[in-house]
Amino acid sequence: MKVVVLLSGGMDSVSALYHAEKEHEVVGALSFDYGSKHNPLEIPFAVKHATRLGVPHHTIRLDFINQLFRSDLLQSGGAIPDGHYEEANMKQTVVPFRNGIMLAVAAGFAESVGASALVIAAHSGDHAIYPDCREDFMQSISDSIRLGTYAEIQVLRPFIHLTKAQIAARGHSLGVDFAQTWSCYKGGEIHCGTCGTCVERREAFMLTGISDPTDYASLAPLPEKPSQS
Repeated sequence: MKVVVLLSGGMDSVSALYHAEKEHEVVGALSFDYGSKHNPLEIPFAVKHATRLGVPHHTIRLDFINQLFRSDLLQSGGAIPDGHYEEANMKQTVVPFRNGIMLAVAAGFAESVGASALVIAAHSGDHAIYPDCREDFMQSISDSIRLGTYAEIQVLRPFIHLTKAQIAARGHSLGVDFAQTWSCYKGGEIHCGTCGTCVERREAFMLTGISDPTDYASLAPLPEKPSQS
């Protein structure tokens, strides 16, 4: 099957690219520059991995998101919070309907290049904070994209039931160089080690026993998962 991969340059999407390359014919990889604090750091890694696999790569600018949307993940937003990635304050980093917008754009691109499906790396760890990563949303937008395209484009989500640690293990088995990926939302020169995405990254490597190649500004003890009320 010919597929297009949504490729941010993070651990999950890079692993999804390598997974898709084994399972399908990848005819394109799309990155979206929507004005996040970490876009300038992660997109170059997306380019590197697409180039390594010989996959055509395109970066699509979505400037209106940074200009008009409210989120601390954006350059126009406030400070990125520290803590566990399931803490309620991590909702500050949600970009409203981000995946819906990106999937809609990607669907038009996929049909234009003769692809039959999109691959997105949404996973179970995203569910607590990001409503547009949950399977009920993914199923609904998959149905909409299929019904709204002559090619009946599918949305493949191979990691939807996996944890971050399981994705790390899968990527490792596929030969992903995780040193060439980016997670930290703060956009500094190195990973901060304390924001939600850094905590999730550190925890994933710890749980799998895979050596973490990341340079962190802080290796403070990982915060505990918040209790469910």
